[in-house]
Amino acid sequence: MKLNLSTKEFSSIINSELVGNINDLCIQTIAYDTRKILNAQNTVFFALYGDFRDGHSFVKDAYLANVRIFVVSDKNFIENSKSNFPDAQFHLVDSSLNALQKLAIHHRKQFHIPVLGITGSVGKTIVKEWLYHLLKNKFHIVRSPKSYNSQLGVALSILEMNSEHELAIFEAGISKPNEMQFLAEMIQAKIGIFTAFASAHAQNFDSKSQHLAEKEKLFVQCEKVLVNSNIPTNLSKNCEKISIKDFESLLNFSPFQDTASLQNLSLAIATAKIFNLNDDELIQQIKTLPRLAMRMETFDGINGNVIINDAYNVDLDALSQSLEYQQSIAKNRLRTAIIGVDGLNENQIQKIKSKLRDFNLYQCFFVKGNELPPIEKIHQQVVLVKGTRVGEIQRIANLFQLKKHKTRVEINLSAVKNNLTFFRNSIAKDCKILVMVKASSYGSGAEKMAEYLEKNGVEYLGVAYIDEGIELRKHGVSLPILVMNPDEDGFEDLIRFKLEPSIYSFELLESFTKALINNSLENYPIHLKFDTGMHRLGFENQDKQALLEIILSQPELKIQSVYSHLADSDNYESKDFTHTQISIFQEVCSFFSEKLAYPFIKHILNSEGITRFPSAQFDMVRIGIGLYGISSNSELKRMLFPAISWFSIVSQLKTIKKGESVGYSRRFIAEKETKIAIIPVGYADGFKRNLSLGKGGMYVSGKFCPVVGNVCMDMTMIDVSEVDCEEGTRVEIIGEFQKIEDLASAMQTIPYEVLTSMSKRLQRIYVEE
Repeated sequence: MKLNLSTKEFSSIINSELVGNINDLCIQTIAYDTRKILNAQNTVFFALYGDFRDGHSFVKDAYLANVRIFVVSDKNFIENSKSNFPDAQFHLVDSSLNALQKLAIHHRKQFHIPVLGITGSVGKTIVKEWLYHLLKNKFHIVRSPKSYNSQLGVALSILEMNSEHELAIFEAGISKPNEMQFLAEMIQAKIGIFTAFASAHAQNFDSKSQHLAEKEKLFVQCEKVLVNSNIPTNLSKNCEKISIKDFESLLNFSPFQDTASLQNLSLAIATAKIFNLNDDELIQQIKTLPRLAMRMETFDGINGNVIINDAYNVDLDALSQSLEYQQSIAKNRLRTAIIGVDGLNENQIQKIKSKLRDFNLYQCFFVKGNELPPIEKIHQQVVLVKGTRVGEIQRIANLFQLKKHKTRVEINLSAVKNNLTFFRNSIAKDCKILVMVKASSYGSGAEKMAEYLEKNGVEYLGVAYIDEGIELRKHGVSLPILVMNPDEDGFEDLIRFKLEPSIYSFELLESFTKALINNSLENYPIHLKFDTGMHRLGFENQDKQALLEIILSQPELKIQSVYSHLADSDNYESKDFTHTQISIFQEVCSFFSEKLAYPFIKHILNSEGITRFPSAQFDMVRIGIGLYGISSNSELKRMLFPAISWFSIVSQLKTIKKGESVGYSRRFIAEKETKIAIIPVGYADGFKRNLSLGKGGMYVSGKFCPVVGNVCMDMTMIDVSEVDCEEGTRVEIIGEFQKIEDLASAMQTIPYEVLTSMSKRLQRIYVEE
């Protein structure tokens, strides 16, 4: 959000008394949870009261995070504590929540677009998300993130409105009398949707009619109200009852055929038709309706089971919908329910049991706390996992989801440090460095290199796969770690070890969001990869608007960085293609910078690009093989120090007579008496077989010794006839005499492949001079 309010304007809107720093400051965004502060500059912190905490106790944390504007409602707090916050600006109000709602009302009045308000006992979020799916190709839509429908959630949702939005969809949920009037005043809906009316929170109302009347307050100012035909509403003006029968021909295209889904979709279709969508447009979108994360999420599980993860709540009406859905997909398979009952009393549990009996399940398990059902005994069934958020029952659903060597590689840490210093001196002082340590840090040993880089002030590490990042964490590396190619099967481990994924597709984004929801996490850092010309992984430029809308609607996500990959940075004949890539990347970054209320890291340059395209350093650069002194740029290479050497020894010496053969297939026949040395390194170690028959070789005592015969899996024979050596003599494969580029050329490959092909069984030795 970008509010663009001065102190004076803000104070007038929320009717506050100004205390402390009275300077006119700029207010752009709000925060109410110190764990969610993304950018302290121009942020106002609302000290809210909750069921179990007082927001005033977190003012200090917000202040330490550099927030300087606060809305508080405890006068004693200011009197006793304001001296602790010398440059803070306090806005004293009667109620911080009410002040936030006033701000939302003011913000809502700045926009004159169609606003849809949705309420109902169940189905609000599903209807909202499906309606968004139906309309998203025609309108730029702002909507409630997830199920933000409370007194706080609605205010936060409305504050996300901006001038580019053409349509707004907000949920409103109530649990007791006199709540809806505040929500209705904030939303000011012109079109209303009433999804369902059932027993949820009924105990807080004197009667069913009082409960119904409270929900109907949302629609007082509506020009049109669409109501589930099963609701006994008292609404008459501009009210239209909607049933499944109204849209049978369109509903046939829905991937969800349970009654509850069809009713919810009917409401979404009826609303979409108000905005003139024709049947062909609707059919195209209906066919691809999304399944909502945390709402009947279905996946194949262990032991041949199908798992329905609906770990949201155990409201009886919502439970009925879940059981009906389970029944609709089970066909002839046995059905089992696992119900988390944390926080429920015995009367509530008995009602749940009664509901379960209505559906004739094969078996049911009730769990509390850390209890687990006998998962290993459940086979070939459709399993519904449902419970309260208190019990975090969703974690149960997750449980169902499917060297010593005489040849050694030496890593010169002093050379690495010198190269790192060179690159650091080549970039702006505030530009960060990410070092790639994928593929065992280009053969150098990821764990040791990561520890060394962390000690030497690198800000970020990059790996290719999740398991590489996990190994670093297990070795005590605490730096942020970007995982370039995250596999959704490993998301739980990624989250557990606090790794940060590269997100390059909408499918991957959806899968990771579900994983975050399952772990009750918010503001988790993700890195968006855009394809600017490499044509490998990555979003396209035209995806940025849709991508932004998704991320803004998911409080689980925080954009940590946006990045891209240069395809032609080592082309020394032309810079045109790289300049085009940088231009596209700049466009992408500018778009997100304008839309987001918090900063993010931007990076596109690799080792080669740092010196060739200094104007494109952005916020961070990525160093890979350049850290080890390797570059195709002769000028850059002169500034770097080779850091990787590869040595072996002579295991045995033999004299081969004229006419005798060496090695497999007798490819070498001695034309004269020849002295050979057997070296304990072969193609299994990365010394490729195409170096056979003299196409490659090694250096002994500074002299080149060609390969004799074929390179074997674990051994290679070389001609040492002209060399004075003995068993145990050192042999150079990469070093002073044979550069890695020379060996790569002989292998008909590139230095990257040489380094990453070095077997893990090779001993790594780290030297520092």
